[in-house]
Amino acid sequence: MAAVRLALLSLPLLLCTAAAAQAAEVKRHLDPAGKSSIARAVEVPADKTVIYLSGAVPGVSDPKAPKDSLQAYGDTKTQTLSVLAQIDKQLKSLGLTMGDVVKMQAFLVGGPETGGKMDSEGYRAAYAEYFGTQAQPNLPARSTLQIAGLANPAFRVEIEVVAVRP
Repeated sequence: MAAVRLALLSLPLLLCTAAAAQAAEVKRHLDPAGKSSIARAVEVPADKTVIYLSGAVPGVSDPKAPKDSLQAYGDTKTQTLSVLAQIDKQLKSLGLTMGDVVKMQAFLVGGPETGGKMDSEGYRAAYAEYFGTQAQPNLPARSTLQIAGLANPAFRVEIEVVAVRP
């Protein structure tokens, strides 16, 4: 009888614990039509650790090209892949993955090679290799902005992310 009473008294505690554990998950609100490669919103519970990564710029893709030339860093897709690889490496060093990214801000520069307009197609093609894949389906909330320039005149991409420790 005492065991039954203890079980009944423990039930609300177990239910609360289960609800709290369930509430502690990051929730991603996706496009209901499934047509978007970004989350419409991401909810991060208060008990999660949030990590803000500083903006990353591309590494040199052609060391033989002049230092401040577009050839040294490549087009927008090449630069985006370089930046995302750096972010992936930094996240791994913190025990995280690209799947833990909840927010991304991308700053793109339109150069003379694109008529002064950002190369959003090149950016999206590289982004799609890291997010929304079968291996990594988590989509972050994302903003993409065209800016006038970055520290190096050949840079076309800088990306900063916010990640959440699971």
